[in-house]
Amino acid sequence: MKIAGMAKRVVLFLTVNLLVLLTLSLVLSLLGVNHRLGSRNYQTLLIFCFAYGMIGAFVSLALSRLMAKWMVGVQVIPPDAPDASARILVQTVHELAQRAGLPVMPEVGVYNSPDPNAFATGPTRSRALVAVSTGLLQQMDRREIRGVLAHEIAHIANGDMVTMTLIQGVINAFVMFFARIAAFAVANLLRRGDDEDDSPSFFLHYALIMVFEIVFSLLGAIVTCWFSRWREYRADAGGAEYGGRENMIAALRALQELSARMRPAPKQAGAFDTLKIHGQGGGLLRLLFSTHPPLANRIAALERIS
Repeated sequence: MKIAGMAKRVVLFLTVNLLVLLTLSLVLSLLGVNHRLGSRNYQTLLIFCFAYGMIGAFVSLALSRLMAKWMVGVQVIPPDAPDASARILVQTVHELAQRAGLPVMPEVGVYNSPDPNAFATGPTRSRALVAVSTGLLQQMDRREIRGVLAHEIAHIANGDMVTMTLIQGVINAFVMFFARIAAFAVANLLRRGDDEDDSPSFFLHYALIMVFEIVFSLLGAIVTCWFSRWREYRADAGGAEYGGRENMIAALRALQELSARMRPAPKQAGAFDTLKIHGQGGGLLRLLFSTHPPLANRIAALERIS
């Protein structure tokens, strides 16, 4: 399935972050920084990687809203849209945003997809985007849609994207740090016995750094996904506060029913699995890399709220 169909804030953020990280590494290698640092001065290398790791994460955050529009094809709806249903959608988002105390009303957009889905993204609480799929608008009633929108507003109000950026920045730092140490060690091991040169070649060193950065980034994604699952519960609680607990529960139950209904169709079920919209169990990899908890657990958590 193409990346344009994997419209989830975590997938977009991690993808852009990895691309930025690899681009930074390429530039650093071309400038010869990797060779000058090597792996001998660990303190300098760690500070250097922390600085550039944070840069990579915050560049990803700054591009998140633009990348969401471009990769998913989100069409922003103006508040004075001629279509009545579109105006109601914008008005609902703005009402919920006011309840959440957002300083600036987020942009509201729709993208063409049969999968019932929605996401919120943006670099700050003042520069956010809430987008919903045409499939969600067609398959949910107004009450359920309100619950979904309240959940997304809660993500913005909680500052989840900024918090994720800080976590990802720390992960980036350790990814770059350990990737360079591992690459330096492996490159020297491979060249042992070569009398021509004691230092690893540029291309070998760079290739090893890229490989280790991808591997360590996947390991770091486990931490990011764990945080994502935790913040879904917080966003559900916030959605219940802003949009009503019953509406939030109704939205999750609707997603549960739609997921069960679509699961027999391989292509449609694959889309649900990719989006992690239902968070079903089933294997260690799914458990580690799922960005959403099981819907049944989320519903149970809301029902416990008095």
